[in-house]
Amino acid sequence: MSASSPMSTTSAEPDLLYSEEEEALRAAVRDLLTDHCAPADVIARAETDAPHDRALWKTLADGMGLAGLLVPEEHGGQGATHREAAVVLEELGRAVAPVPYLTSAVVATEALLACAGDDCTGLLSSLASGRTIGALAVGLHTAPGAFRSVRLESGLLHGELTGIADAAVTDVLLVPAEDGALHAVDADDVTITPQVSLDLTRPLATVSFDAVRGRRLGDAGPAVHRALRAGAGLLASEQLGLADWTLTETVRYLKERTQFNRPVGGFQALKHRLAQLWLEVAGLRAAARSAADALAREEDADVAVAVAQAHAAPVAVHAAEEALQLHGGIGMTWEHPVHLYLKRAKADSIAYGTAGAHREALARLVGLEAP
Repeated sequence: MSASSPMSTTSAEPDLLYSEEEEALRAAVRDLLTDHCAPADVIARAETDAPHDRALWKTLADGMGLAGLLVPEEHGGQGATHREAAVVLEELGRAVAPVPYLTSAVVATEALLACAGDDCTGLLSSLASGRTIGALAVGLHTAPGAFRSVRLESGLLHGELTGIADAAVTDVLLVPAEDGALHAVDADDVTITPQVSLDLTRPLATVSFDAVRGRRLGDAGPAVHRALRAGAGLLASEQLGLADWTLTETVRYLKERTQFNRPVGGFQALKHRLAQLWLEVAGLRAAARSAADALAREEDADVAVAVAQAHAAPVAVHAAEEALQLHGGIGMTWEHPVHLYLKRAKADSIAYGTAGAHREALARLVGLEAP
C-alpha cells in the first residue's frame, strides 16, 4: 500500500465492521510484518540493548506512509482516522512489533494536533514522514486526566520524569511544564536512562531535565488529555491483536499436538476453555472497534475509551496466560514467542491507566459513582 492509498472516512452512524479499505490496509501491514518481523528476530532483539527495529519502522513510516495516518494532508499526512490507525495497531499487536508506532504516530501526534503554531506544524510534518520520532513525556502508566509536570525556572526546564515509553529512540520530547504549557525538547538535550521493563519490546526510560530550554507549543492540559485518551483507546486494538494471535496460535497448536493418539484440542475440557476465550476476544473486538470509531467521529469518545480499556487488559492477559499454559513445556521456553505476548499483555494492562481506573472513570462519566 502506498502513501497515497485512499482511506475510509467517518460516517454519521457507528459502524464497527471493517471497510474494504481497512481490510486492504490490514493485509498490507500483515504481509510486511510476516516478511520483516519474525518471532525469532523479535526475541533476538529483545536480548540486546537496542530492541527497536529501525528498519521496520522506516518501512512502515516512509515506505507505507503509516506514521502520518492521523496527520491532516495539508501537513504531509494521510488525513485518515483512528479506525485506520486501529487496524495498524491490531497487526502490530499480533506481531509484538518493536516499533514506536503507538507512542509517536498516535500519542505524540495527537498531542501536537491539540496545539497550534508553526512549531507544531513543522513537528507534525516531521512525525508524519517518519524521519522524526516523537514521544509525550508522560509515564506510560498515566491514565487520561492526570500527569506530572517538570519545573520551569527562568525559562528553563528542570526535573525528572519516569516510565517514558520508547524514549531511547525518540528525537523530540513533548514535555508538560509547571507553566501549564507543552514544550518541545530535543532528545539530545536531556539525559535518558533506561529502566528495567517487563516488556522488552517497548522499553521504558527515565528522562532528566537539567536547565533545558524548550519550545512552547500550547496548553498542556487539553493536549495531554487528548493524547492519552487516543493512546488508551487505540491501545485496545493492540491488545485485541495480541489476544487474537495467542488464541489462533493456541488452537493451531492443539490441533497438531497429540496425546493418546488423538489431537489434544479434541479434549472437551480444553474445548470449553478455548470457547470461553473466543467469546472474550469477540467482546474485546467490539469494544476496541467502538473506541476507534468513537475517536474517529469525536462522539462519546471518553465513554467508549473507558469501556474498551476496562475490558481489554483482562482479556489480553487471560489469552496470553492460556496460550502459555496450553502450549505445555514448549510454551515455557525462551525460544517460543508466547512469553513476548504475555509480557506485552501484562505491561499493557497498566498502560494509560489500569482497567480499574477506567471503570472508575466510566462510573463518573455515566453518573454511577459509588455512594
